[in-house]
Amino acid sequence: MYKIVKKRALNKAGTTIEMVVEAPLVARKCLAGQFIIFRTDEYGERIPLTIADYDREKGTVTIMFQPVGKSTIKLAELNEGDFILDFAGPLGKPTHMEGLKRVAVVGGGVGCAIAYPVAKGMHEKGIEVDMIAGFRNKDIVMLEEEMQACSDHLYITTDDGSYGEKGFVTEKLKELIESGRNYDEVVAIGPGVMMKFVSEVTKPYGIKTIVSLNPIMVDGTGMCGGCRVTVGGETKFACVDGPEFDGHLVDWDELLKRGAFYKDEESNQKEHICRLTGGAQNA
Repeated sequence: MYKIVKKRALNKAGTTIEMVVEAPLVARKCLAGQFIIFRTDEYGERIPLTIADYDREKGTVTIMFQPVGKSTIKLAELNEGDFILDFAGPLGKPTHMEGLKRVAVVGGGVGCAIAYPVAKGMHEKGIEVDMIAGFRNKDIVMLEEEMQACSDHLYITTDDGSYGEKGFVTEKLKELIESGRNYDEVVAIGPGVMMKFVSEVTKPYGIKTIVSLNPIMVDGTGMCGGCRVTVGGETKFACVDGPEFDGHLVDWDELLKRGAFYKDEESNQKEHICRLTGGAQNA
């Protein structure tokens, strides 16, 4: 059992939740870019969440998420002092940072919760970081102070222009590249469509672009095959080969199609009837 020691809403709209969880074994070894898989209870489904931060001394791990499906809604209903049944990790490969001098980290919406620890880890290694954070509107802007602290330049964009600069992250990224920013690498984290278009922006300039893929996952060890993605014409498993991959090699059409396959089921709030036991389950 893993105790929730802190919980807060990250934006005005309350659409994104931050939780700090006591998980000393995970905190001891985790690095930026890795993730955990949680289950709220014995009937819950396994859900991957990127590690947003950690404190090795306190033995805590921070996660950030949007309550959009049944399991994340159940997680959001828990409060400080409550317990999570399973909190397995760290899983996946950490972000590669060696040899980089200047990068652009691009986050879209809740993806900023994943982009933030990457930017922080790079900044701590002395890498110059330009961060571009995009949101639909002012009410869902989050982590502004945290992102400001871990970047040399922070650019916030909103679709409607209600805060920061009006426009999309891809437009701002292209503007910075054309202004003469010589990036060794661009890291894009957010909705699949956003990462796809960021990769298309950088490809003509020959800038290596890393994306963080979080497709359907079950076991997190590469055995189930649920998280398979096609990268460079080869089948990869996001949980063990990733979650970060070369965005110029990802088969985006396949990834986006598979990502939407269970959309209706994910939002279904009805109880699931197990065919083996005939009993109602909460997953």
